[in-house]
Amino acid sequence: MPRAIWSGSISFGMVTIPVKLFGATESRDIRFNLIHATCGSKLQQKRWCPTDEVEVPWNETSRGYEFAKGQYVVLTEEDFEQLPLPSKHTIELSAFVEEQEIDPVFYEKSYYLEPAERAEKPYALLLKALEEKKLSATASITIRKKEQLCVLRPHKGTIMLETLYYPDEIRQERSSDLDRVKVSEKELGMAFTLIELLKKPFDPSEYRDTYREALAQLIEAKLEGKQVVSAPAARDTGVIDLAEALKRSVEAAKKGSKPKPPARAGTRPARRRTRKVG
Repeated sequence: MPRAIWSGSISFGMVTIPVKLFGATESRDIRFNLIHATCGSKLQQKRWCPTDEVEVPWNETSRGYEFAKGQYVVLTEEDFEQLPLPSKHTIELSAFVEEQEIDPVFYEKSYYLEPAERAEKPYALLLKALEEKKLSATASITIRKKEQLCVLRPHKGTIMLETLYYPDEIRQERSSDLDRVKVSEKELGMAFTLIELLKKPFDPSEYRDTYREALAQLIEAKLEGKQVVSAPAARDTGVIDLAEALKRSVEAAKKGSKPKPPARAGTRPARRRTRKVG
């Protein structure tokens, strides 16, 4: 069983719920080491002091904030411990909001909250209340010496904790001139038809990390000295007739096949060659 990365309690009015926090996701990416291209040796990454010209061990490092070029305010572990952060040990619920009110761009990382020993009943009470009301609870939590905005939401019989970005961490929306682009009713109608044909419940088991699979096959092929298969040619991304592309997409969706890319606008299909007999 994985180790809890945080232990504390949820403060819900006068109710206190001891809980433990566990990571809900993990990266399955294939990891690489940096090697020296000429000899194949694994490279070492060192903490090097250019002033003393020595390698620095972890116990001789500190964190510094650069307030001017080459000038730092140094913070020690004791400085971080003395920060006035109640959220280091308590997740105090500050408000209840509807989940759809939180734009997905704010979500950062997911965690599971599990009740500590003899805390099952108040935990179940909060879970049931969130489920029945279809609400999420906003709060703050300090993880690894950093206080973060978070939200608690019910998910398949457990309470998830999602850390959120603060508003000033979200990049401003880019301006767009798409309002000036004209879309015909015919094109919009075919787009709606295509959407309805492809609409279905989200099932995450239907999706695979094809990049990771291809990368694993490439590594295996190199280990066995086999020929590496090249990628298929890219699809033609030239200018196409939008209405024709939508029509072909709808026809293919009805048949359950993938649509073939239409010819570029203004081009003619190649003539079929015929062979003379006799």
